[in-house]
Amino acid sequence: MKKILKKRLVIPVLALAVLAGTSSFRNDFFEIAKQIEIFTTLFKELNMNYVDEINPAGLMDGAIKEMLGKLDPYTVYMNEQDVEEYRIKNSGEYSGIGAVVRSYRDKLLIVEPYKGYPADKAGLKAGDEIVQIGDIRIADFKDDAGELLKGAVNSSVEMVYRRTGETRKTTLKREEIEVDAVPFYGKIDDQTGYIVLSRFNRKASAQTGAALKDLKSQGVTRMVLDLRGNPGGLLTEAIDVTNLFVPKGETIVTTRSKVKKFNQEFRTRKQPMDTEIPLVVLVNGRSASASEIVSGALQDLDRAVIVGARSFGKGLVQRPLKLTYGTQLKVTISRYYTPSGRCIQAMDYAHRDENGNAVRHDASVYKAFKTRSGRTVYDGGGIAPDLEVKVLRQNKLVQELLDNHVVFDYVTKYYFSHQLADYAGFSFGESDYADFRKYVVDRGFHYETEVEKLLKQAADHEEMELFGQEVKQDYDKLLDDIAESKLTALDTYRAELTKEIEDEIIKRYFYREGLYSYYLTHDESIMAAAGLLKNTGRYKALLKS
Repeated sequence: MKKILKKRLVIPVLALAVLAGTSSFRNDFFEIAKQIEIFTTLFKELNMNYVDEINPAGLMDGAIKEMLGKLDPYTVYMNEQDVEEYRIKNSGEYSGIGAVVRSYRDKLLIVEPYKGYPADKAGLKAGDEIVQIGDIRIADFKDDAGELLKGAVNSSVEMVYRRTGETRKTTLKREEIEVDAVPFYGKIDDQTGYIVLSRFNRKASAQTGAALKDLKSQGVTRMVLDLRGNPGGLLTEAIDVTNLFVPKGETIVTTRSKVKKFNQEFRTRKQPMDTEIPLVVLVNGRSASASEIVSGALQDLDRAVIVGARSFGKGLVQRPLKLTYGTQLKVTISRYYTPSGRCIQAMDYAHRDENGNAVRHDASVYKAFKTRSGRTVYDGGGIAPDLEVKVLRQNKLVQELLDNHVVFDYVTKYYFSHQLADYAGFSFGESDYADFRKYVVDRGFHYETEVEKLLKQAADHEEMELFGQEVKQDYDKLLDDIAESKLTALDTYRAELTKEIEDEIIKRYFYREGLYSYYLTHDESIMAAAGLLKNTGRYKALLKS
């Protein structure tokens, strides 16, 4: 009964949390109260009178998700477990075994053990399937099994796992795990430093500053800051990272909201570390939010050249609001604007297409703004790089092979059958790719293209009978031809797949640190950034043009 009551309270509290303090809330209080009363009454009557047994918790979760789904994907309800995950994400600390685990088809897999942490010290490898944790068999556990690996520091956890068909046992002692915001930094050449900033948790600015200081002490006079794949995080950390390179008192971002207290201007508050060092910032389509605040501010202030591909385009700011029973609502409260005045939000969630999907802002209506030196930049679609680097793009086939663990499982097989002492001269060659291709075919991998889906819908339509058997046979032959052509796609997208396989292989043998070190001499964007920094004339010209 207590659980039911908790769930019944969530929708009213959720609604009040969203609306409290706004003028619309005060003006429309009667309407809001009326709708809350209707919902509460409906929910009670439904549970009391429906012909079959109802799961109130599941019904309430569905109602919450459906309601918030009408807004944007960042406004979400967080239960107690979600709140803890959010805390870990922001703090970068938790107690556990130090490994990325993933549930896939009722299996719990080790995806990546962190170097030097309990899972790694116990000899666990990517691809190991966790069969049992303590007395709990994973096959019988319906909740998030990964949570069973977390616990108090120095507590022990017994584990049964399966590797290449062999069942093994081990006991691990949990440790405090620190998720670094800067997982790697180093030197591309004698004078060019490189820092990977992978997330904006509470350690972001401190670790970036420490890396910059260390590299400068090693004689670095040029810098590359890599924000590719960084999904964002804490706004304050984004401002402090920017502050490392720009003077105290600079406006980095402003936020605008219908709620007056959320209209704010954020300035740098500290003395910078280096306002002169030539700087390139790398971004791509997975650089979002706080990453775009940093790259957008450095671009608007003409402090750095942005290199890579257009960023994601998330110009919305969220804040967690406490609800009851340890739950929270993470709600979009404002939009943010770069120093030049542009909002780089790409998706328009207030307007939907006929399928209910948010539409992307049309590039033809992007507004022009000026950087400090007079360069033209645009709003509405993420941060456009000053120097674009064409990189291999994932297509449907590559994504399906990744999502269905085909690449992951192949590399697991490769790892346990090959020796690799050094990554410097490593490449996944012709015979290796032929082996991978055979593996895909032997596995019976299948995926359905959008064209196939449409053709099958047409072939199954009742009106198809009007066209006769010959047309139906033509449709079937076309589908067979498409299925056969998908095998040739393995050759068409060989370069894309080879890169994914090489990255996964190097990570298995040399951890993520080794992969970043490998990128220093093999990644096209990094090499383009280093080349630009060496060409002083071109670098300065990009900051003025």
